[in-house]
Amino acid sequence: MRHLTSRTTRRRVVGALATAALCATGLTASVAAQVPGDATGVTTGPLLDDGQARTPPMGFNNWNATHCRAEFNEAMVKGVADIFVEKGLKDAGYQYVNLDDCWALQERDANGQLVPDPVRFPNGIKAVADYIHSKGLKLGLYTSAGTKTCNTAGFPGALGHEYSDAQQFADWGVDYLKYDNCNNQGVDAKLRYTTMRDALKAASEKTGRPIVYSICEWGENKPWEWASGVGHLWRTTGDISDNWSSMLSIMKKNLPLARYAGPGHWNDPDMLEVGNGGMTDTEYRTHFSMWSIMAAPLLIGSDLRSVSEETFDILGNEEVIAVDQDPLGKQGAVVSSDGGRWVVAKEMKDGSRAVALFNETGSPRRIATTTRAVGLPAADAYTIRDLWQHTSHNTAGTIAATVPAHGTVLVRVSAGT
Repeated sequence: MRHLTSRTTRRRVVGALATAALCATGLTASVAAQVPGDATGVTTGPLLDDGQARTPPMGFNNWNATHCRAEFNEAMVKGVADIFVEKGLKDAGYQYVNLDDCWALQERDANGQLVPDPVRFPNGIKAVADYIHSKGLKLGLYTSAGTKTCNTAGFPGALGHEYSDAQQFADWGVDYLKYDNCNNQGVDAKLRYTTMRDALKAASEKTGRPIVYSICEWGENKPWEWASGVGHLWRTTGDISDNWSSMLSIMKKNLPLARYAGPGHWNDPDMLEVGNGGMTDTEYRTHFSMWSIMAAPLLIGSDLRSVSEETFDILGNEEVIAVDQDPLGKQGAVVSSDGGRWVVAKEMKDGSRAVALFNETGSPRRIATTTRAVGLPAADAYTIRDLWQHTSHNTAGTIAATVPAHGTVLVRVSAGT
């Protein structure tokens, strides 16, 4: 519990500092130029053009459900992989099963190698990777761009060990690396994260195994401005918590960054809390809807061995997932946000628009926009598909719904009937 408090507090402080300037400008001003259909995905640097993460990564990470507790172990990881297959999540697009902090021993071996905790992972990481791969899935692992990871127990980080650690990960069969930001000794973030990029590339070339690279520096150094040529995704905020205010705050910080996202380079507002119990199902549907329209990575953060069927219904909604995974790779942009009534629209490859009508307030509200406002061309009529109700109707141009408190109506609108 000390670890949880320490890590969460540190990240909230860092996140607050990192986003202070962003928030001070005001959300409306930040998104004024981001009209749907005009968000070009232009970034300020070269892209990491290696063919990986062409759509936002989808999978699982244990941290939100287990933190560093004893239930994080080989049995849990294998159990989640089994459920991915059994419950249709693999078929819906989820493919990464990611291990977070606490998987290793606190000391390297005599050769400087990382050692998996023999209690948590008695057969080692490679055996877990082999099991995950046998299911047609991929394995992710965690370390920090510092001397130690974020856990106060002091697990070894990769600073100064980038090339040997990256080779060890590749040899084990790791497909995804989450690289955190603790105990970084004040070394420049771009240098630390670029060194690991180069180490992963070298290891991948030796093994033929590409590794998706997740930069987890909490938005501290505005990675959206420089990391498109370094990693495939980057955290834009501090850690999420399983409550409405945390999710809402992170959403508001991530929304203005739409122009920086695109195939192979994604804004990451942190993992999903859906199913962990701190929000209502209505709020979790909003969480999932908004992460999807923001083209965010969809990393399940609940223990799937014990969640409700409603949780599976939310996480497995393939029409909502299709919004997140659209190959055009646009992040949704804010159309309006008056009085807590939000309209966010995302251009889709087929020319349609995904539109989120999100009610931030504590009472039902009618939220309305038009097909013109969300960037659709003129037409005699339009089809509106409700992605949660799985129903369709026609409109002459109005997109509107009465949205419950903290709820989101997510639709897909196309010209024609």
